[in-house]
Amino acid sequence: MAGPSMHTVAAEIAGQRIDNFLLRQLKGVPRTRIYRLLRRGEVRVNGGRIRPTYRLAEGDRVRIPPVRQAAPGETMAPSARIMERLESAILHEDDRLLILDKPSGMAVHGGSGIAYGVVEAVRIMRPRAPFLDLAHRLDRDTSGCLVLAKRRSALRALHAAFRDNAVDKDYLALMRGSLPPGIRRVDAPLCAEAGKGGERTMRVHPRGQSARTDFTPLTSYEGWSLVRATLHTGRTHQIRAHAASIDCPVAMDRRYGDERADQALRSKGLKRLFLHAERLAFDLPGYGRIEASAPLPGELQAVLTRLTEK
Repeated sequence: MAGPSMHTVAAEIAGQRIDNFLLRQLKGVPRTRIYRLLRRGEVRVNGGRIRPTYRLAEGDRVRIPPVRQAAPGETMAPSARIMERLESAILHEDDRLLILDKPSGMAVHGGSGIAYGVVEAVRIMRPRAPFLDLAHRLDRDTSGCLVLAKRRSALRALHAAFRDNAVDKDYLALMRGSLPPGIRRVDAPLCAEAGKGGERTMRVHPRGQSARTDFTPLTSYEGWSLVRATLHTGRTHQIRAHAASIDCPVAMDRRYGDERADQALRSKGLKRLFLHAERLAFDLPGYGRIEASAPLPGELQAVLTRLTEK
């Protein structure tokens, strides 16, 4: 390990949170280690301690202590195979943002025992991009369209668009049961509560946050329906919680689903949550309309094919 290093914040980085700045500077170091450095005051800005939420200003002087990074053979950073997979999953990229087809099973960011996520991997993939951050999130087991901002101004614009429900968001889901033709609108507020093992669970409750999902059935199978879910709000686990609230949970949903019904799908080869962020579209100031779509992954398409077989 070398000694402490000093960094002067450039204009293009101003506004970035210190934790995200450190994750980029200390490639391969787990997020939990980054937060431990901040809690202990080992990272200093202009000679003083700061919180993980501190946003850097142009000209700030950041002192980073020596930190052991990944040694050869360790798995603190993504493998070459993961990097290649993410590179091939890019759906759209310009100088302000990047949209990729996130694989199921990969978290969007590291933490809570996860050494790295999509955003940490993309920062390694794009070392010359001074700023890279998530514009929104997808559950770890959900695949599909994920947006990352490459500039602070783009991140602000994207956050505003998601907050104001100005982003078109369509998902594909396999749901238990048979939905009647037409749009099934679920306009039901959601609130968080502690579930099994302390896991965060969302449920319909009159004192919750407003949430609206439109479910449109596409194809019916024996006991299941392939549905397009259109989000009009962006609450945590919204599709999964709303689907369960109408007694049509998403297939292989370990938190909100039906374990007994899922058993039949395991025999069809389904090993993951059947939820895929198929499409998103939004207006970005100065760039006009941006739209991206991700095809249904092969392993999910194979399950649908097996459902049609007698």
